Amino acid sequence: MPKLKYYYDQESLSYRPVNSNRFSEVSGMVLFLLSSIFFGILVLFLFLNTDALNTPKELLQAREIENFKLQYELLNKKLEKIEEVMVNVSDRDNNLYRVYFEASPIPEDQRKMGFGGVNRYRDLEGYDNSKLIINTTKRLEVLTKQVVVQSRSLEELESLAKSKENLLGAMPSIQPIHKNDLKRMASGFGYRRDPFTKKRRFHQGMDFTALAGTPVYASGDGIIGRTDNRAAGYGKHVRIDHGYGYVSLYAHLSKYNVKRRQKVKRGDIIGYVGSTGRSVGPHLHYEIFKDGKRVNPLNYYSGNLTAEEFDVMLNMARQENQSMD
Repeated sequence: MPKLKYYYDQESLSYRPVNSNRFSEVSGMVLFLLSSIFFGILVLFLFLNTDALNTPKELLQAREIENFKLQYELLNKKLEKIEEVMVNVSDRDNNLYRVYFEASPIPEDQRKMGFGGVNRYRDLEGYDNSKLIINTTKRLEVLTKQVVVQSRSLEELESLAKSKENLLGAMPSIQPIHKNDLKRMASGFGYRRDPFTKKRRFHQGMDFTALAGTPVYASGDGIIGRTDNRAAGYGKHVRIDHGYGYVSLYAHLSKYNVKRRQKVKRGDIIGYVGSTGRSVGPHLHYEIFKDGKRVNPLNYYSGNLTAEEFDVMLNMARQENQSMD
C-alpha cells in the first residue's frame, strides 16, 4: 500500500492528503539527481585542490617541485650578480686597463661571439620547461664565453705590463751625476759657443761639471755597447744599449768601471769623471739617442729630480753659453 503524504491547510485548520502524480515524482527525482551530481562535483573539486587525496609520493614530488622553484630563483639571482660583475670587469678592462697599456679595446660582439648559426639547443626542446632550461643554458654559455675572453685579455695585459715595466726600467731617466757631486750643469742641448773655435755650433748633449774621479751612473738598464776612446772628440767613453731604440753615451771619462757586453742596472757606476778627448776641464758629456737620433736628455730626467730641481736645470740648459767640449 503506497504511503500517503499530508500537508497542513491553514484555511481549514486540518491535514489534507498530498495529491501526487507521475510528473511531479519524476521531476523531483531528476532534481534530486542533479543536486547530488552538483554536490558531488563540488566535493570532488575541493578534494582535488587539497592534499587530502594525494599519496605520500605525490606529496614528496610536490615538495621537490617547490624546492626546485626556490633553487631556480636563487640561481637566477646569482646569475644576475655574475652578469653584473662581468659587465663591470669588461668595462674596466676596455676603458681603464687597456687604455693604460695602450691596447685596443675588445669589441662587445667579440666577447659574445660564437652563439649564432645552427640550433645548439635541439636536445633541450620538447619538455614542459624547455624555454626556461634553454634560456638558462644560453646565459651560462654567454658567461663562459665572457670569462674565456676576459682571461685571454688579462694574459695579454700581463704581457703588456711586463713589457711596460721593462721599458720603464730601460728608459734613461736619471741624472748620470749625483746632484750632491754636481758642481753645475755647464751646458745644455742646442746651439752653444765652441770652447776652442769660439764659433756657434750645435751641442749634441749636456755637460755636467764635477771633480775628476766623481762616479758616473747608468741612467737606465741595458747592455754596455762600447768602452773605448776611438770616437773623435769623446775621449774615453761608454755607450749603453737600453733596448726599445734607446742608447745613452757618457764621454770624457777618466776610467771605466764596466766592460763591453756587460749588463748594467740603472744607478750602477759605469765610470768616473775625467777630461779625456776634446775637453777644457773635468766634466761629463752626456747624450741620449732614440732610434738612432740624438734627443734632448733634459726630457728624460724623471727619476731623481724634484720639480724645483728640474726647473733650475731647465733654466740653466736654456742659456746659450759656452760648452766644455
